[in-house]
Amino acid sequence: MLDTIKKMGEMFKERRTERNLSLKEIETATSIRMTFLKAIEEGEVFNLISPVYAQGFIKQYAQYLGLDGDRILKEQMPLRNEGLKHEFAYGLGTLEVRPTPGQGMKWFPNFVWVGVGAVVIGAAWMFAKYLGVLT
Repeated sequence: MLDTIKKMGEMFKERRTERNLSLKEIETATSIRMTFLKAIEEGEVFNLISPVYAQGFIKQYAQYLGLDGDRILKEQMPLRNEGLKHEFAYGLGTLEVRPTPGQGMKWFPNFVWVGVGAVVIGAAWMFAKYLGVLT
């Protein structure tokens, strides 16, 4: 299977060089990142992305080069997830808790308002005592 993927990548690279195209030009035209285009040409696309995305990128890249993308996928790509091992577990362990900005300072504004309130109440009590309202 890896041999067919490498051969397909070589075919893409040969076609690209025949048409005198750079990977940057193809990236601009197809919106497929250059790293994925290189991976397709080197036969290592499945190390970067899932088979579903790989099929779409290969088809789009082939069509841009003037090749029949559907035929290439049917004939040369045994992409039925056979033999492809992806190291991704769908479990609670994959969830990542990220801190929010200012998470550690949530107490500070409350502390300031409590202090301001205490100062205002203290000043009002002293002012009332000075006027003789409180005995």
